[in-house]
Amino acid sequence: MLFLLFIALILNLDYPLTYISGISVQRATLLYSELGLKTCNDLINFFPFRYIDKTSFYTIKDLQANTSEVQVVGKITQVNTVAQKRGSRLVAKFQDTSGTMELVWFKGQKWIKDALIIGVPYVVYGKLNHYNGSYSIPHPEMELVSEYKKKLQTKMQPIYHSTEKLTNSGVSNKLIRSYIQKLLQQFYEGITESLSDEIINNFKLMKKRDALLNVHFPKSQENLAKAQNRLKFEELFFLQLQLVRKKLINKTKIKGFVFKDVGSIFNEFYSDKLPFNLTNAQKRVLKEIRKDVASGAHMNRLLQGDVGSGKTIVALLTTLLALDNGFQATIMAPTEILANQHYTAISELVDGLNINVDILTGSVKTKKRKEIHENLENGFLHILIGTHALLEDKVKFKNLGIAIIDEQHRFGVKQRAKLWAKNKLPPHILVMTATPIPRTLAMSVYGDLDISVIDELPPGRKEIKTVHRFDSNRLSVFKFMKDEIAKGRQVYVVYPLIQESEAMDYKDLMDGYESISREFTAPNYQISIVHGQMKPVDKDYEMQRFVNGETQIMVATTVIEVGVNVPNASVMVIESSERFGLSQLHQLRGRVGRGADQSYCILLSSFKLSEEGKTRLKTMVDTTDGFKIAEVDLKLRGPGNLMGTQQSGILNLKIADVAKDSKILVAARNTAIEILQDDPNLEKHYNLPIKNTFAKISRNSKIWSNIS
Repeated sequence: MLFLLFIALILNLDYPLTYISGISVQRATLLYSELGLKTCNDLINFFPFRYIDKTSFYTIKDLQANTSEVQVVGKITQVNTVAQKRGSRLVAKFQDTSGTMELVWFKGQKWIKDALIIGVPYVVYGKLNHYNGSYSIPHPEMELVSEYKKKLQTKMQPIYHSTEKLTNSGVSNKLIRSYIQKLLQQFYEGITESLSDEIINNFKLMKKRDALLNVHFPKSQENLAKAQNRLKFEELFFLQLQLVRKKLINKTKIKGFVFKDVGSIFNEFYSDKLPFNLTNAQKRVLKEIRKDVASGAHMNRLLQGDVGSGKTIVALLTTLLALDNGFQATIMAPTEILANQHYTAISELVDGLNINVDILTGSVKTKKRKEIHENLENGFLHILIGTHALLEDKVKFKNLGIAIIDEQHRFGVKQRAKLWAKNKLPPHILVMTATPIPRTLAMSVYGDLDISVIDELPPGRKEIKTVHRFDSNRLSVFKFMKDEIAKGRQVYVVYPLIQESEAMDYKDLMDGYESISREFTAPNYQISIVHGQMKPVDKDYEMQRFVNGETQIMVATTVIEVGVNVPNASVMVIESSERFGLSQLHQLRGRVGRGADQSYCILLSSFKLSEEGKTRLKTMVDTTDGFKIAEVDLKLRGPGNLMGTQQSGILNLKIADVAKDSKILVAARNTAIEILQDDPNLEKHYNLPIKNTFAKISRNSKIWSNIS
């Protein structure tokens, strides 16, 4: 034990994998390229994704034909090579006190035959085959009982993620286990604690070294559960510590423009121009924003609101606060359609208030661009709405006070940070999303932002009725569409668009368009068609025809997912709805239900539905609550897929799962908040383990961006 302690003291977990005996430079390079394992610390934190429970030993006479994997102790009594039609197989007779069975090998026969020892007890494990009343195990895992008893080896065997390249190179699961075993034997005594005694005692957590030992080599299910709980808490705690600390820094160290006045522009609009009464949720959110921008600290707030909840009017009122205090404002949207919609709506709302509003997108001509650039720099332009074009270096503001980013998940961190750099002092940031984010995910991805939620719809809005119909019901769906059109309503028919097969999707769309054209013939019916392969001018023309009520049916791909606002459209028909994700289905459904009439969403699908497909469609039928839908989506797809590649990098968690471990996440965040409120710089002696670990994590962290 003294020797092991000596090794632990002179070695360091930050050393490369080659410090582990048996790992050559070549093998270390392979482990890094395939699994991202570079240091001893990486390997010790490379956790199993499942376990084979070897707590049971069978006797041969008790084996059952339906048993999948078994573990037996016995001796080899005889080894033979048996010829067969193609090649041969190696067969060993294996017996215990109750009976006899066979062990069989088809590959590596020579070295296996040389390695087998007759008459010595083995522990044998493998998948059981049953044929003609006798049992056999092909290519079993084998270990001498004498060796088995010496090892850390647990009865619950850890299984690690691997790749074909590793397997083909001889790096088996068993070999990875042996490396981790050597590592734990070398470093166990030297593994330092990363949490304070208070946290460990409060949550009855396992010690760090014991958790690492038991997550790799658990002695029991109970020990495994305790080890996983400890490591999940630690992982989520340090994630939250980073986010909460960053939020505190934003609040205390980054100064923001002070919008101290609620002036004449805001008050005149609120009193005379506001087209409807704000909901209580909108008023609450507006108060939260007003408090932020008047505080002298920099606002970095996320505004969540379901489709149709009234985020745009909150965004406009926020820009008016900036204007009242002598600042400019900008609103950035991911598509020209959405940018144009904001521009049209806001221009109409502020008409007569002496506010200059303009729009900058990729299709704005050079002459107009120059005019916009000049008007921005001289302060004539008050509100600029646009797309990615706003990020160009030529776009310079006189005094940008607030930047509002709509559908923010469609912009990368670097793109958003460019808006931050438009001023010497950073403008206040309000990011908006109509994609409801589950609470646990919001805590993890946007944990450094203040979060506001508009959780009620404007009065008078009727809940959209959603039904699921199979393709065989298409004629009855057509009849329903005709009935609605006869009432003066309009209809969307949407087809899926999956980038990998645009040609196929285009064909689906055109086939559908022809089918609808045959059923809804001119001159009684007019049909618009919109898809991604059209020129922008043609797309806008078709969109405008539908907006103006010149066409009753809009056949489209998901280009209409955001940015189309037609209150008269009351029916959304989604073709091949099983091919859409829940978030997309929810967004598409939000295109209707914008007027006072009852609206409907019809989900058409084939009969062949996966279990996940059935769950998605049932969820859509059962609820219109975007947050409930988002929770189901999180459970189905996981956080990485839900957020997309631009947003999910920080959730590359090793053992925790924000969907399944929500209780641990909440406890970890609350603990991080309490500690930082009491000791912002982690200087108190009892927080030293946290400070040391936090410093190491911070050096390697990728989440330190100015805008979440």
